Amino acid sequence: MTPSNAQGLRSTGLKVTQPRLRILEIFQKGAMRHMTAEDVYRELLNDHSRDIGLATVYRVLTQFEQAGILSRTHFESGKAIFEINEGKHHDHLLCLDCGRVEEFVDSEIERRQRNIAAERGFELQDHSLALYANCTRNPCPHRPAPGARFDAAGAPADDAAP
Repeated sequence: MTPSNAQGLRSTGLKVTQPRLRILEIFQKGAMRHMTAEDVYRELLNDHSRDIGLATVYRVLTQFEQAGILSRTHFESGKAIFEINEGKHHDHLLCLDCGRVEEFVDSEIERRQRNIAAERGFELQDHSLALYANCTRNPCPHRPAPGARFDAAGAPADDAAP
């Protein structure tokens, strides 16, 4: 674990613990930018960090959100994702087929939203835009294989029979 991560945690008022350092590292070095608590937990299991339970993951993610380290986005599907809080606004595209989340920034959409608010007598302070779509890539590189089985969290079920 890097000294800068430990210092960063201390600067937010959080005690430096192995679970916090490990979860922060997953977000910093992981291939996925947007992760659910279950995604983080799976990463820990893949790295043989079996001493960190799912309840600890939820607790640390909430602490990181409160400290401003991570931001949480809730989608209408009930899915909540976490990502490093870089302080820059962006919107999200959510694939209805595979659950992949992609972020985007579009200055025209931002301008139109401010104008719509102003036309109606509002001054826009903040907003969240999520577009729900079906992937048109054939084959979608993120879509699960036909017949794939999933657990209650939406994760591939390794031990499930087809």
